[in-house]
Amino acid sequence: VQLQAFGGGLVQAGESLTLSCATSTFSLDVYAIGWFRQVPGKEREKISCISSYDGSTYYADSVKGRFTISKDSSKNMVDLQMNSLRPEDTADYFCATGPLADTTNPNPRVYEYWGRGTLVTVSS
Repeated sequence: VQLQAFGGGLVQAGESLTLSCATSTFSLDVYAIGWFRQVPGKEREKISCISSYDGSTYYADSVKGRFTISKDSSKNMVDLQMNSLRPEDTADYFCATGPLADTTNPNPRVYEYWGRGTLVTVSS
């Protein structure tokens, strides 16, 4: 399974950005899809997830109300709409999935398949 996260870039604080997670080798309807971010020297943080079972979602407190996860099954893509970006949102962003992935477990280790990250930089 090869995932790819893309859409990162440099934005100013308060602006928006949409990240996408895609793959041509696997259906994103099979397992939950999670979005994570990581800053050098810190642990990878789970910020959002969407269930494959009922479409329920999870958001970390740090992004709740600003980020929205959605899935387009026809395109086999999962998007992360990020609004009101802050400098502290600067990080490498990753999408991941796997048979043990779900919206309730924040541990990145239960996610088996990862894509390459996409860098988001928010300037103040």
